[in-house]
Amino acid sequence: MEFVKCSIAGTAYGRGITEVEKAMARRKGSPLMQDLENGGIDDEQDEGKTPVKGFNFKDSRVMDGNWIREPHADVIEKFFRLLAICHTCIPEIDEETRRITYEAESPDEAAFVIAARELGFEFYQRTQTTISLHEFDPMSGHIVERSYRLLNILEFSSARKRMSVIVRDEEGRLLLLSKGADSVMFERLAKDGTGYEEATRKHINDYADAGLRTLVLAYRELDEEEYEEFNRRFSAAKNSVSADRDEKIEEAADMIERDLVLLGATAVEDKLQNGVPECIDKLAQAGIKLWVLTGDKMETAINIGFACSLLRQGMKQIIITLETPDIIALEKSGNKEAVAKASKESVVRQINEGQKLVSSSSDSSFALIIDGKSLTYALEDDAKNSFLQLAISCGSVICCRSSPKQKALVTRLVKEGTRKVTLAIGDGANDVGMLQEADIGIGISGAEGMQAVMSSDVAIAQFRFLERLLLVHGHWCYRRISSMICYFFYKNITFGFTLFFYEAYTSFSGEPAYNDWFLSLYNVLFTSLPVIALGVFDQDFPMLYQEGVQNVLFSWTRILGWMLNGLASAAIIFFFCTHIFQHQAFRIGGEVADFNVLGAAMYTCVVWVVNCQMALSVSYFTLIQHVFIWGGIALWYLFLVVYGAISPDYSTTAYMVFVEELAPAPSYWIVTLFVVVATLVPYFSYAAVQMRFFPMYHNMIQWIRHEGRADDPEYCQIVRQRSVRPTTVGLSARLDMTVSELARKAHDVAHDVVHVAHDAVHAL
Repeated sequence: MEFVKCSIAGTAYGRGITEVEKAMARRKGSPLMQDLENGGIDDEQDEGKTPVKGFNFKDSRVMDGNWIREPHADVIEKFFRLLAICHTCIPEIDEETRRITYEAESPDEAAFVIAARELGFEFYQRTQTTISLHEFDPMSGHIVERSYRLLNILEFSSARKRMSVIVRDEEGRLLLLSKGADSVMFERLAKDGTGYEEATRKHINDYADAGLRTLVLAYRELDEEEYEEFNRRFSAAKNSVSADRDEKIEEAADMIERDLVLLGATAVEDKLQNGVPECIDKLAQAGIKLWVLTGDKMETAINIGFACSLLRQGMKQIIITLETPDIIALEKSGNKEAVAKASKESVVRQINEGQKLVSSSSDSSFALIIDGKSLTYALEDDAKNSFLQLAISCGSVICCRSSPKQKALVTRLVKEGTRKVTLAIGDGANDVGMLQEADIGIGISGAEGMQAVMSSDVAIAQFRFLERLLLVHGHWCYRRISSMICYFFYKNITFGFTLFFYEAYTSFSGEPAYNDWFLSLYNVLFTSLPVIALGVFDQDFPMLYQEGVQNVLFSWTRILGWMLNGLASAAIIFFFCTHIFQHQAFRIGGEVADFNVLGAAMYTCVVWVVNCQMALSVSYFTLIQHVFIWGGIALWYLFLVVYGAISPDYSTTAYMVFVEELAPAPSYWIVTLFVVVATLVPYFSYAAVQMRFFPMYHNMIQWIRHEGRADDPEYCQIVRQRSVRPTTVGLSARLDMTVSELARKAHDVAHDVVHVAHDAVHAL
């Protein structure tokens, strides 16, 4: 947050250019950007002055004490004094540099205090009862110390949308200093305190257009009797333990926060982090629907939407608002029931009109923008389904002036109404409800505090990291888990059905095909580590956005395919082994194989097959995966030797079965090789045919690398487009729109040329 501009006594101060204004200039083709690039705009940058974090205000009329020469110097003095007093910041003094820093509940509050300090009103000490400042005295031209006795703090809340303090100055005057949103502050002004209201409103709208967050500042002098009455009611409300304690506090505050005198408005810039437009573009291409729930004014939200490419030129805007002359006139009459009824009817009517507009224009992209008052009625039971259907049909959705409760309700509506997975990302305390309501909550750690991080499932440092979190690590996680589950089905069906076939072959005699320890250790030692390695280390190509969105890797078709593969593998292993060992001599002496030999041979084939199947399925080999896959097979032979050497009282059917029976027999090794190859041929053939004739997304990338065309950007883009969803938002949509406009213009020009040539030939 940076203090950039302000409006004091109807005069606008601050000459900085915001990021949103630069984006607007680019969008409209304004010469502003060219002037900025050529250094044609004087931003009054002091080259020798160290930049101050949170302060980007430049205006020689008020800086360096020049404000005393302004026509309304007394109002300017009250304005910056209010910024230095009306807050809950804690000052911290560096013992070495004596520089004062501030611990604030929010970065915008810190920006206000820093701005007051830089302009001559330094807040340096706070106690339980006093606030001390170093003020610039316009009479003497020197810095003087002044203390204000702090009597009451009326704290900010999302419902009040304002904060006030009551102080007594050194002259004994009682002052109420208040700051808050324009929607609640202007209605609390005294009739004789609105001298600058029209100009201030205009400046606030201009600041909102520039993407700035605004607050209105006002004050009032109190008399002793009025304050005593308020303090009595306020203290009684604070000490109350009844259920309506908060309502009593609000009533007491509402009684005193009236008849205010307007001073002006502040404008702070919440700069977009690096990489936000590019991240939004990638998320949109991945098929993720983006909604913005913000407490900013509608104009601010719209311009930020353009700056981050969530909105673009040519996108039709459906704006639902209650800032209409009819509703405003009803609000002034004071009839709350009539206002509520008319507001509800207006919101429902605007939603229905929006649905008709969307349904009648199938080739256009739309953006839905709704303010907080309208959202209150749109979220009611009889209107929320219509609102949701309209929002889903729009490319972008922006909810402005949203309270924390409304953010959570909108998130719940989307989650329950669409049955889709919802992800919420926020960085402030007002986003906590939304983060907890969503299926996945992501908190951004930073200047807004740690409330969002503590309430979230995942914490990141910047918004742009969301791209890699979702589209790289999220995709890998989806691929790993889906492949791991399918492989679990495969290897256990392969193992289990060999047992089933054996029982059927022996007329369900009850004699198991495998030794008890063979059964116990199959999923513990011989086949578990490879699948764990798959679930941890396997990777593919980050550009494959759509495999997860379309659920390609975890569909019923794929799961049943792996189960069928396991059934086929079990059948091949069992029938090949039994057919080969049934009548053929197994030893030199002519003895045939007994059921112990058959069971150990089948088990060997199963271990080989499921581990080799894993090797064929892995996309990204690491040393650990090689060790686990081939180590699992080696571990089986080692176990068979060690376990077979134990007394037959413990090893039972496995006693010396490998050393004396299996290892000396060439047929055992030939059968193992033959059965493993025969079992893997069907899967290998299917995979080869699919890769050649029906390639999936990752197969396409493999062909690119195989054919040596990984460095051909045009070919890669053609393949990449098959895994990218068409989108109406983001940088790509903006570029596509520009290209289509140029193509249309070229077509029109070509058509005109042909028409002129035809007319000329006809004239000849």
